[in-house]
Amino acid sequence: MVDRMTDRDVDAQLVDRARRGETAAFEMLVVKYQRRIERLIARMLRDVDLVQDVAQETFIRAYRALPQFRGESAFYTWLYRIAVNTTKKTLVELRRDPLISEGALRHADDDDETSRVENELSHGETPEAMLASKEIAAAVNQAIEALSEDLRQAITLREIEGLSYEEISDVMNCPIGTVRSRIFRAREAIAAKLRPLLDTRQGERW
Repeated sequence: MVDRMTDRDVDAQLVDRARRGETAAFEMLVVKYQRRIERLIARMLRDVDLVQDVAQETFIRAYRALPQFRGESAFYTWLYRIAVNTTKKTLVELRRDPLISEGALRHADDDDETSRVENELSHGETPEAMLASKEIAAAVNQAIEALSEDLRQAITLREIEGLSYEEISDVMNCPIGTVRSRIFRAREAIAAKLRPLLDTRQGERW
């Protein structure tokens, strides 16, 4: 019986082929992770006009850095670290010249996560229930938007991208204890925004 290749094994083969000059192999990695990378960048940058540009720069940097990839972590963890650093660089540049994206900020409120929450409503729900669900989705997004950069990155990687604490530690280049602390603080901040809504409706606790 032939062992099934893991996702990490497939990525490793594609990386090896890309290193040997097969651009198509790297293009497959781009196709595989582009949406996730763009979603991560959008959460950090909150500027829809720049997300694709930063994602493109991320993949260019990754391609150029392939010789330095040792395979000690999963490829996507390594790629996420590059995306985080590239986005941080962009944020620094925006602070120096905020006119670059004036008028395009905060469009990320209408991102996929909000749409998915809203679209999961069944046809049989009342208008009141639909409104409440939209309010909760909006409150979650506003709470995430209000977090500090480090907390927003940590909670995004954990709750939206589904990375483990070890992977987040690798991406953010900090101890696992720091990751746990940031995620806990982020959850508490989000909970503080949600509790009034949930308590008012059904006495629920988030």
